[in-house]
Amino acid sequence: MLDSLRKPGTLAPVLLLALLAFVPAWSQASGESFWVAFFARIVIYAIAATALNLALGFGGLVSLGHALYLGIGAYSVAIPSFHEIGNGWVHLAICVVSCTLVGLLTGAVSLRTKGIGFIMITLAFAQMGYFVFVSLKQYGGDDGTPITYTSEFFGLNLGQAVPLYWVALVILCLLVWWSARLRVAPFGMVLRGARENARRVNAIGYRSTRYQLAAYVVSAVLCGIAGMLLANLTAFASPSTLSWIVSGDLIVMIVLGGLGTVFGPFMGALVFLGAEEVLKSVTESWQAVFGLAIFLIALLRTPGIAGLLARFERRKPAPATPAPLQAVKEHA
Repeated sequence: MLDSLRKPGTLAPVLLLALLAFVPAWSQASGESFWVAFFARIVIYAIAATALNLALGFGGLVSLGHALYLGIGAYSVAIPSFHEIGNGWVHLAICVVSCTLVGLLTGAVSLRTKGIGFIMITLAFAQMGYFVFVSLKQYGGDDGTPITYTSEFFGLNLGQAVPLYWVALVILCLLVWWSARLRVAPFGMVLRGARENARRVNAIGYRSTRYQLAAYVVSAVLCGIAGMLLANLTAFASPSTLSWIVSGDLIVMIVLGGLGTVFGPFMGALVFLGAEEVLKSVTESWQAVFGLAIFLIALLRTPGIAGLLARFERRKPAPATPAPLQAVKEHA
């Protein structure tokens, strides 16, 4: 464990996670409450990106519809709130059950296809969800709905920025730790093997589709929880959360940070949203600049931030030649 912490690819993101713990104190000292909300948004999207990475990075399932589960999570808070229900456990139960059922249904259908077919079907399901929530005029329709009764757990109200930030940060740290364990666990090894060659995995007795479906459903539920947190942060739920653009942003975060890596989605979300905020303060045409930067990154085929950090890792020195063998070489 200590050896891995000495590597830049592990040490840098761990330090960044540790620094995030000082954000509330820094925000209070500077009198700028904006920073808590801003970094809470980064942490929430990092949770969603890490969740998607389970399916995309580990399983090779390029889903362009994971915004569907963010939206379901957001409306799991908004709809009960409309009916004056602020119990967080009710919100969480609705979120988990809904995302599990929808994930099972859409995943089972989508996994019957491969490649571009899988991408388009997941996109189609997300768009169907978008129009379903647009049609719910009782809950604001296309305009969305404000959330009055935010999630409350044992007196802890997630409608307050600081408690929400701590909950989100703890969830992110646990999710990153679990992803690291999963990556080298038998389940993760089968999943990564199926990404490279599903036929070979099937040939040795594993049903790769079952593993991919399980990863897809777990990813959907975790994205739903991120959606819950986002709804509590903004005190608002809108069908725009289900937009395919949001799904695309999550994929860009993962690719930017490092596809299939443990810390990549977190670092990708941090750089993506951080750069977006900086460019907004510099120019009104920030989207054009940001789009060009992403295009150049894709064109250069960089291995992501995690991949670049891995290049700085020190190579292990070559093992020393035993003394007798060295003497033989000298007299040869």
